[in-house]
Amino acid sequence: MEKRSQWGTRLGFLLAAIGSAVGLGNIWRFPATAFENGGGAFFVPYLFALLTAGIPLLIMEYTIGHKYRSSSPRSFSKISKGMEWIGWWQVLISFVISTYYPVIIAWAIMYAYFSFGTQWGDDPTAFFVGDFLNLADPGTFGSIVPAVIIPLLIVWVLVFFFLGRGVKKGIEFANRIFIPTLLIVFIFIVIRAVTLPGALDGLNAFFEPNWSSITEGSVWVAAYGQIFFSLSIAFAIMITYSSYLPKKSDITNNAFITGFANSSFELLAGIGVFAVLGFMALQSNSAVEDVAADGVGLAFMVFPEIISQMPASGLFGFLFFASLFLAGLSSMISISETYIAGLQEKFAISRGKAVAIGGGLAFIVSIFYATQGGLTLLDTVDYFINNYGVALAGLFEVVAIAWFARSLKDLQKHADSVSDIKLGVWWRLCLGVITPIVLGYMMLQNLKTEVSRSYEDYPIDFLFNFGWVVAIGAMLLGAVITIKKWPTKDHEA
Repeated sequence: MEKRSQWGTRLGFLLAAIGSAVGLGNIWRFPATAFENGGGAFFVPYLFALLTAGIPLLIMEYTIGHKYRSSSPRSFSKISKGMEWIGWWQVLISFVISTYYPVIIAWAIMYAYFSFGTQWGDDPTAFFVGDFLNLADPGTFGSIVPAVIIPLLIVWVLVFFFLGRGVKKGIEFANRIFIPTLLIVFIFIVIRAVTLPGALDGLNAFFEPNWSSITEGSVWVAAYGQIFFSLSIAFAIMITYSSYLPKKSDITNNAFITGFANSSFELLAGIGVFAVLGFMALQSNSAVEDVAADGVGLAFMVFPEIISQMPASGLFGFLFFASLFLAGLSSMISISETYIAGLQEKFAISRGKAVAIGGGLAFIVSIFYATQGGLTLLDTVDYFINNYGVALAGLFEVVAIAWFARSLKDLQKHADSVSDIKLGVWWRLCLGVITPIVLGYMMLQNLKTEVSRSYEDYPIDFLFNFGWVVAIGAMLLGAVITIKKWPTKDHEA
């Protein structure tokens, strides 16, 4: 067996793990979720969810990767042969995400350029869907958009470069640059944002607690959902990354640092976003809730409108979209590493071939998102792969390990053997009872919503072909891949 690659330092691993968690979605998803679910009061269920689901799941995935020293599929197969398909399911979910994620990064590149001279004009929404994306009707692909495909090629060149250099020289090196730079840029943005007129109104709207909301079950589900999606759990990322840790690494400590670092960045993002929204509300003589938005609407339609009204708008806009680019690229590298490692081990091929095959296929698929119908396609695939891919895979993962394989005590023993913070009954209780119940309830609520309405009123056949088929297909293909037996010799990661 060849020597397995390792991180150069513990800091390198932590930066990579934090980089995978601090993605594009954290910048806009957490502020909107907190605002819609009780403001300051949301931090109570959020912190509870972090301690009872987020960090326990991180510890579990770190322990699995560290103990079995393999990619997610092979680690699961070592726990139980019947669980390998869960690992491949998670890898394929990451693959799907890696096909559309670089397109959002490409948008960020273009908007960093558009910031100079505020080229989106007086109507940023019309510019985004019309002039920039030339958006076609839902269900129609149309032609390739040059303004998207060119930066998309740049993103993929960078991804191939860092993945091709390996764990230490590529991924770790990239995150040592991207994460500190992202933090510095974002702190600068937040400092500027909180000094704007109206910023205090925005922060008051963000932090003002609605204590009655924490008695609502939907708020607690939203808190668990935020924690689950923001920490890159059930993407196969954390298992893959922890498999590169040295044998004497402190697993529990690393999980706590990653979890709290991610939450700190989310809080920082919330402060920055709502300070800017407060400024916009003052300028337009509106209430903060009237200018708040979520998703790409906030990043590429609302924020450009805000930036246009700010002093030094070009510089502020460039820094904001540069931070989106850095956050997105670090996450993209992490996501792609899951299937690179899986391909290497399953098919006994070199890293270069794995990058060429896995990354090459993801690149080809990503071109479909660079068409006139790309935004609708992205919105649909993202919605279904997250709600019926990531969440469901996470539920299967924790139930399989806690209930069927009954491996929690064995994993706890391994984690305790290398960690200063010892795990107790609370850890097994969280994973064996609380997390499965919450994730199961989330799935039922999602299905209930799906039955009652068509997502975004998109055509039913379009939702079926690019939503349900993609989400269910990842699960089925994961099971098919398990038919091939593992090779007897590993290739260096």
